[in-house]
Amino acid sequence: MRASRSLLAALLVAVALVLQVSVLARLQLPGAVPDLLLLTVLGLALVYGHVGGCLVGFFAGLLADLAPPADHAVGRYALVLCVVGYAAGLTRPESGQHRSATVPMLVVAAGAVSSTLLYAGVGALVGDTPARGVGLGGLLLTATLYDLLLAPFTVPLVMSLARRLESDPLAGDGGSGTSAGTETTIGWLGAGAGTGLRTRAPRRSRYGRASSVLGRSARNRAGRIKGVKRL
Repeated sequence: MRASRSLLAALLVAVALVLQVSVLARLQLPGAVPDLLLLTVLGLALVYGHVGGCLVGFFAGLLADLAPPADHAVGRYALVLCVVGYAAGLTRPESGQHRSATVPMLVVAAGAVSSTLLYAGVGALVGDTPARGVGLGGLLLTATLYDLLLAPFTVPLVMSLARRLESDPLAGDGGSGTSAGTETTIGWLGAGAGTGLRTRAPRRSRYGRASSVLGRSARNRAGRIKGVKRL
């Protein structure tokens, strides 16, 4: 990742984590806590692709594992966000931008469900039980609902900030193609101009020269006839 990407990702992840811990976690909502950190990772992955989404997800999850009040094993959420960020980055189109908001919303819904399932599965594997005794069905429903309600205010903002630092590959190709086309046009014009300067004046055909000679002889003969004295 470039330095600009890393700085922006670190800033957005830090802001999202502070807001989630200090504001969203204190709302005491039923079920899951709105995962602003997950939405930030998804927004960056939709712009940076699968490699950038994987790296951002890993470091964001690791920061969440270390930030107090963490109630789970270190590396658990880092693994979850790493996998989710990689999968979300795979949905990035070749053009770099989605044509509609349907795909990002589907990615958010799938990310909320998959992150909850992965978090619960990894916790079961390592013997790390959740702090609150909430059923898995309730966690899935509330996590998806909260993330979908929060996504329209978060994901577009994150994606727009990330795209400001991105150079559009299509625009670059188009710009180079335009410049190449301009250079080609100038080359063609220059070649034509040079050819025009080097081209000699068109020669007269033999018929044109013969007709001019005949015309002069006819005029001379007419002059001589007019000059002859009449008998």
